[in-house]
Amino acid sequence: MYRFQVNGTQHEVQEDQRLIDFLRADLKLTGTKEGCSAGACGTCTVIIDGKKAKACVTKLSQLDGKSVVTIEGLSEREKAVYTYAFGECGAVQCGFCIPGMIISAKVLIDENNDPTPDDVKKAILGNICRCTGYVKIEEGIMLAAKMFRENLPVPEKDTTGNVGARLHRVDAEEKALGTGQYADDIHMDGMIYAKALRSKYPRARVDRVDVSKALAHPKCVTALTAKDVPFNKTGHLVPDWDVLIAEGDNTRYVGDAIALVATTEKKYLDEVLALVEVDYTELEPVVDPLEALKPDAPQLHPDGNILTRQTLSRGDVDKAIAEAAFVVTNHYSTPQTDHAFMEPECAVAYREGDVIHLHSGSQNVYDDRHEVSRMLGIPEESVKVHSMLVGGGFGGKEDMSVQHHASLVAWLTGKPTKVLFSRQESLNIHPKRHAMEMDITTACDAEGNLVASKVNIVSNCGAYASLGGPVLQRAGTHSCGPYKFDNFAFDGVCVYTNTVPGGAFRGFGVTQTIFGQEQNIDELAALVGMDPWEFRYKNVVRPGDSLPNGQICSEETALAECLEAVKDAYYASDRTGLAVCLKNSGIGVGLPDTGRVILEVRDGKVRIRTGAACIGQGMATMATQVLCETTGLTADKVFVERPDTVRTPDSGTTTASRQTVFTGEATRKASLRLKEMLETKTLEELNGVEIYEEFLGATDPFNSDKPHPKNHVAYGYGACVARIGEDNKVAELHVAYDVGRVVNPQSCSGQAEGGAIMGMGYAVTEDFPYKDGYVTAKYGTLGLLRATQCPPIHVSLIEKGTPEQYAYGAKGIGEISSIPIAPAIANAYRRIDGEPRRSLPIQHTGYKK
Repeated sequence: MYRFQVNGTQHEVQEDQRLIDFLRADLKLTGTKEGCSAGACGTCTVIIDGKKAKACVTKLSQLDGKSVVTIEGLSEREKAVYTYAFGECGAVQCGFCIPGMIISAKVLIDENNDPTPDDVKKAILGNICRCTGYVKIEEGIMLAAKMFRENLPVPEKDTTGNVGARLHRVDAEEKALGTGQYADDIHMDGMIYAKALRSKYPRARVDRVDVSKALAHPKCVTALTAKDVPFNKTGHLVPDWDVLIAEGDNTRYVGDAIALVATTEKKYLDEVLALVEVDYTELEPVVDPLEALKPDAPQLHPDGNILTRQTLSRGDVDKAIAEAAFVVTNHYSTPQTDHAFMEPECAVAYREGDVIHLHSGSQNVYDDRHEVSRMLGIPEESVKVHSMLVGGGFGGKEDMSVQHHASLVAWLTGKPTKVLFSRQESLNIHPKRHAMEMDITTACDAEGNLVASKVNIVSNCGAYASLGGPVLQRAGTHSCGPYKFDNFAFDGVCVYTNTVPGGAFRGFGVTQTIFGQEQNIDELAALVGMDPWEFRYKNVVRPGDSLPNGQICSEETALAECLEAVKDAYYASDRTGLAVCLKNSGIGVGLPDTGRVILEVRDGKVRIRTGAACIGQGMATMATQVLCETTGLTADKVFVERPDTVRTPDSGTTTASRQTVFTGEATRKASLRLKEMLETKTLEELNGVEIYEEFLGATDPFNSDKPHPKNHVAYGYGACVARIGEDNKVAELHVAYDVGRVVNPQSCSGQAEGGAIMGMGYAVTEDFPYKDGYVTAKYGTLGLLRATQCPPIHVSLIEKGTPEQYAYGAKGIGEISSIPIAPAIANAYRRIDGEPRRSLPIQHTGYKK
């Protein structure tokens, strides 16, 4: 018998178990989140007898006679202060790490209510945030300490919601206090738990699958194999990914699912899975895309090992390079990296007659609906998908991971079903950033005018297509950089291998190619005899110029202004490096691309209904501020519903930096109609009114023969200066972004800071290692940066967007913020010691490898 207190209530427990399981399952205190199950991430931080502890590695047997405090156990004063401070400073993005951060902050402030910034960094050393770059969290803790120290009252929230106002995120309170629900926070009566048996080998033929012993286990509800799946494929663009590998078929990576079992209690899942018998014929894996391209390579898919080849050519590239005064050609290599979002994938599904309900945390509820309906062979209208809070995405929650398996089990058993990945399952299974091998040639004339660039890309697709085609295309079209010259060509190929699939990742291929191109630019500048800032300033596009893909730069283009914003930082030291970049907003290239919204007036408030997912970027807050700007209403009169295929219209996937522009513009259009109605009627008189609007971003197809095609509705631009300290580590980052208009200052700068730290990790610490096709990466060894490792980040936001443009001129910042960081850091190191850094993570730095 173990006796202990939780939030002041005495508990007596007979059976030993992990504290986090007792809190979440037995006490339903779901504010404590489970992120890694290994004590590495800090989302499960609680207080035990006044000291921080990790609930995922603490057993009840260690608690006898002790007292536990969770986020729910804070006083009302503490809850109010932390909610206000974190909201005011913009510390909350996806929110999954925030309750653990607040608990760490409480322990610090209880001991020292006048902490220094270094004290704060050390206090949250055990807590990882993947969204914010820690800056806003540290500011929030400092503000909370001041409020406690000076006994300041909590101010009334300012509900001014115009574009540019410092409106607190509309979901800040539920995320800060852990009351908002992520998928794993759902509990239903009679719920069962499902898990897949994954392949023993990266590549093997499955000769036999026998689930009879598993089915005989008293806690087993069902055990499914490929023959139980109505349509055994998934894949948004290319349905090549097996739901379950059938007997006689080959596995393609260690994440492939062979069988799916469900049990009455989660703790029996592994025991039952161990009873599934599988006979394999092991086959030699193909882990290198260059090996996969050889004529005698094993064919991993029926149509071969090439998913797609993408090419683009404008002007006479070979002639321009041959006649150029200076030419630089280099080979660059970038690895797979993991999104490492704080919330592991989870889905809950239940059947209601001929309808399946799915609760998930994905990047588009309509993609989930399409995939599940096709798999089950039922109409899309029979799949109703409801979005929970999403604990980070960065592109990694676009593909099916758990949604289809939860839906399959629920459909076949009729029981509510939860599927939750462990962190290691997440690492082994969900798609990563594509690894790429790149040959980049860049040329200029004697005066330093860029004349041509030629790029060849081999992208490691991994086992399945995912978004490999569009990522390769975007990597290629952006590989020229944001410069004005007429001769440009790229040739790229995306190649299947027996590794974890590559998929969408913040930057969408551009992080890889800009890493190389921006180093070429530095080398060209040196050959010409110009410094890197001057060379770029001479060559970057300005309004009216043509990008190398032919698109004319619009009037709000502000890349030159971004360079001007970081100029002093570059010249302030001889240990700095510089890089610039561009990134599209919207899917573009002639594909259907629509934002949609319904405004519903109900009970004196306007409900914004849109299927656009918030994955931490602040989608609901952006839409609120666009509506307030248009109508003059205050934010307390607005409520944003969660995405739901029943009530919210399809506004496309949260990807391609598109939602601020597309859903923002749809919201603006609908709000204009509401404004007209409000001129003669009150909200109460408009009760029941619904206004539907959409915005179609019309663009020209990829490889259009127009002289100046419009590939995307908008481009954002950015510049970064990185300074290396005497300890050979990054000491400072200065970033400037052309964002069009800032909708919410805290969110916009927070995205810039979070992207900077993600880009820095990509540059110097992050990797995703394998051995012969087996994933050897662990969460604690991914190289994720912690607060004490992060340098000061100075953010400049350039606003040249105008109110008459789409979404009041806003262009978004979600992806571009991570792109120029790695090349700036690489250029800084090369400037110091003359050694090129042409692969990632960068070697010969002050960081341990």
